[in-house]
Amino acid sequence: MTHSTGHDIAEALGLLLRRDTRARLYARLTDGLGEAVDDLTYPVLSGLARIGPSSAADLGREIGLDRTTVTRRADRLEQAGLLQRRPDPADGRATLLALTGEGTHLVAVTRQRLADAIEASLAAWPSADAEAFARYLRRFVDEGPFAAD
Repeated sequence: MTHSTGHDIAEALGLLLRRDTRARLYARLTDGLGEAVDDLTYPVLSGLARIGPSSAADLGREIGLDRTTVTRRADRLEQAGLLQRRPDPADGRATLLALTGEGTHLVAVTRQRLADAIEASLAAWPSADAEAFARYLRRFVDEGPFAAD
C-alpha cells in the first residue's frame, strides 16, 4: 500500500475523532465545573451553544447521540440550572432545550480552556507556522471531505 499525505491526515483524524480521545479532552475541559458537567454532558452544552435551542432529537443528530440519551443528560444539566426546557413556538406540543445564562457562561469557560490548551501546545511553534496551521485547518474543514454539502 502506498503511503501518502492523505493517509497521514486520515490517521491523525482517526486519533482525534476517537471516542476516548474526546472523552479525555471533555474531562479536562470540564474539570471542577460542577457535578453535572462532565465528559458525558459537555457535548449537550456545547451542541446547544453551537446550534441554539433545539429539540432533543435535533440536538442528538448534531452531537451523534440518540434522543433518549440527550434527554437523560439534559435532565442532569437542567437540575444544575445550566439548561432549561421551554415550549417550541413553532409547535406548542414540542419542547426545546436551551442554555441558561449560567450554561452559556460555562460553555464560554470551557471554550477558553480549550483555546488556552491549544495555544500552549503551539507555544514552541514559530508563530507563522501556527497561524498557517490554523488557516489550513479551517480551509480543510471548509473544503475537505467533512465539509457540509
